Amino acid sequence: MRDNEVITGTLAAAGRVDKLLAEATGLSRERVKALMVEGAVTVGKSLAANPSAKMQAGAHFEIRLPPPEPLAAEPQDIPLDVVFEDEHLVVVNKPAGMVVHPAAGNPDGTLVNALLFHCRGQLSGINGVARPGIVHRIDKDTSGLLVVAKTDAAHEGLGAQFAKHSIHRRYLAVCAGHPHPSEGTIDARLGRSDRDRKKMAVLAKDSSRGKHAVTRYKTLKTMADCALIECRLETGRTHQVRVHCQSMGHPLIGDPVYGSDPRSLRPLLKQLGFARQALHAAELGFLHPVTGEKVQFTASLPADMQELIDETERIYR
Repeated sequence: MRDNEVITGTLAAAGRVDKLLAEATGLSRERVKALMVEGAVTVGKSLAANPSAKMQAGAHFEIRLPPPEPLAAEPQDIPLDVVFEDEHLVVVNKPAGMVVHPAAGNPDGTLVNALLFHCRGQLSGINGVARPGIVHRIDKDTSGLLVVAKTDAAHEGLGAQFAKHSIHRRYLAVCAGHPHPSEGTIDARLGRSDRDRKKMAVLAKDSSRGKHAVTRYKTLKTMADCALIECRLETGRTHQVRVHCQSMGHPLIGDPVYGSDPRSLRPLLKQLGFARQALHAAELGFLHPVTGEKVQFTASLPADMQELIDETERIYR
């Protein structure tokens, strides 16, 4: 439990200490590692400084969070499509093209800037000054649902659910070609590409690198040289849907990094001005981290993806 700026608890299982602490607290593993370097983590009676150290179940831990730093991002009056909001959290339908938080090359105009204005600065400070309230992310050019924590209690509760992969996430995507079989499960480990560190890639199942990733897909509709599919995530890894679809030979239409659009559709895509991965986070469900209520939210396809589907379906007929 949390007591002011101290998080305490007991490790529920044996294993790597950074992973166990992340699962127990809802903090990201990177955040846990950074706190360990700062000497802010104690397991048993000793400082925990090695993230890969193995710990036994039942060990008591204590994490001392540093006081919040002055906020780096500035509030900006940017319109938001708010799907749900209460005193603990806010669910937004992010448009394609909006970056989630400030970073090099994107110092403002982000979702965080908009949220700081909308929430009058009342966002969880657990993830630091650049990413207040951010529990998870979706790519800049992916549209759809994203939940943001307004309080630290909500952040910790949501973080724990993401760590346990108990969050319901359903994406809609338009992929190249017609998947065969029309539905199935992609179980493929993901990690940084050896050829390009900015990209993710499927790794060997016995690789010591990367993370286990599972996507369940189903074809909803076939169109001209493409298909509308739904993807249900059992895990939430960076670029998971995009890389998994590429790995089965059906990359997402418009994907500038992992895609290869069918030649037959290139004139139409140019005509429509469609130049982003055709991916939309359509459903998001979880247990409310404070009330315990089961909540689920949906967001309709944005106009650009709906137009893409309508036009390719018309050609297919």
